Amino acid sequence: MAELRTLVLVLGDQLDLDAAAFDGFDAAQDGVWMAEVADESTHIASGKPRITMFLAAMRHFAQALQEQGRPLHYMRLEDPGNAGSLAAQLLADVARLRPSRLLMTAPGDWRVLQALKAAAQSCGLALEIREDRHFFSSVREFAEHARGRKSLRMEFFYREQRKKHQILMDPAQAGAPLGGQWNFDAENRAAFGAEGPGLLPTRSRFEPDEITREVIALVERRFAHHPGSLTGFAWPLTRAHALQALQAFISERLPLFGRYQDAIWPGDPWLYHAHLSAALNLKLLNPREVVAAAVAAYEAGQAPLASVEGFVRQILGWREYVRGVYWTQMPGYLELNALGAEQELPAWYWTGATDMACLRDAIMQTLTQGYANHIQRLMVTGGYALMLGVRPQTVHAWYLAMYVDAVEWVELPNTLGMSQYADGGLMGSKPYIATGKYIDRMSPHCKGCRYDPVQRTGDKACPYTTLYWDFLMHHETAMANNPRMALQVKNLARLSIEERQAVRSRADAIRRGEVGALPNA
Repeated sequence: MAELRTLVLVLGDQLDLDAAAFDGFDAAQDGVWMAEVADESTHIASGKPRITMFLAAMRHFAQALQEQGRPLHYMRLEDPGNAGSLAAQLLADVARLRPSRLLMTAPGDWRVLQALKAAAQSCGLALEIREDRHFFSSVREFAEHARGRKSLRMEFFYREQRKKHQILMDPAQAGAPLGGQWNFDAENRAAFGAEGPGLLPTRSRFEPDEITREVIALVERRFAHHPGSLTGFAWPLTRAHALQALQAFISERLPLFGRYQDAIWPGDPWLYHAHLSAALNLKLLNPREVVAAAVAAYEAGQAPLASVEGFVRQILGWREYVRGVYWTQMPGYLELNALGAEQELPAWYWTGATDMACLRDAIMQTLTQGYANHIQRLMVTGGYALMLGVRPQTVHAWYLAMYVDAVEWVELPNTLGMSQYADGGLMGSKPYIATGKYIDRMSPHCKGCRYDPVQRTGDKACPYTTLYWDFLMHHETAMANNPRMALQVKNLARLSIEERQAVRSRADAIRRGEVGALPNA
């Protein structure tokens, strides 16, 4: 066997032919290593759509590497001798291939980074880790921004990013944003009227090819007892398809994306959302090209500033921000539980067997598509778990398992920090709690639900509304000192002792599973 100079390690969320790890690659003396291992699907029992997304995208990328003539050492899940974990597989392949060194783009997952560093050390090889160019800012730059701050607010970081990269800035006024304001949230919170969203653009669908069909069959066979369905699986799995999905969003949905980005409609998961996060997180798309496409649409008069700014904020602001939070706060961030929540996640989160219309719709959609929009995640599934008092690490495991775009660097801060307030306010200035009336404003779910969003006690009381008041009572002292929660806490004064007791009794019944689960589920 010819001497192998460098073995370039490529993970399942690093599917970029131009990644930093390939700088200086020489096909005559270097090779690429990729491995499908069961542990990445079972250390948290991932849903079938998520497993399929990763494995099928990896196999398509392997094909692209081979077409470019890059020597590839690829271990499939079903291959004989598969070691079952990334570290074990790397050790076995290093012993066989005998490279002089290991090289990779920085992983997005703390657990994976530590495992691969330990594996490299145990076999006596240096592991060179290069900067991930799929971000506008580096972790080091975010750490500079975070230094000395007790809380890390996305808004301040986002404004710095806008200025630094000169995105949506007013050329006639130095340091000023286009339109005279940094965000257009007030214009971007509309709900659909009673008639619904009307005729919507068709979702970008990519029917499974032979590679993907092979993976679907493997997942159905190997992970038969994992949650989720693959019946309608049609996500983009290649760079070419991801670019098609981007163009479709820019031309067909971006103009109304901002106005309806917080809206929900039963049975219609796609609406005007981008559906690009999985392609971005797998590195099939570069955030720079995504932001540039949105800005170009505004400059061409094809999309209003409010929609474009709302979208850019998610990519340039939020996505970069949560990555910075993750890497500056790990590994301790994973164990945070500021509210002392210890409740178990209801079993129907894995089946959708609940009589709460909004939750049933969001969970069934998640099971069938591996997707839910940000309001369904934050205010529906996340808000319920927060007010129920579910242990945040359990909520994190559910989100990481269920969504096709879930990689830990983005999912963990979104769940523990934004959704569950487990970091005590490092990310969010308040817990995102609301009664059922919020869901009633943003969707028609309540009209077809057995529960009344106005009522907080009694058999017809909406569990969201009951749990909202119970949450305020349970955390009354702590929340009274939060400027953004003080008014809500003061509203507790309207409740008599008898009403408080009735709320607590109803909340206890919800936590015991006597309310919310479908009979015989």
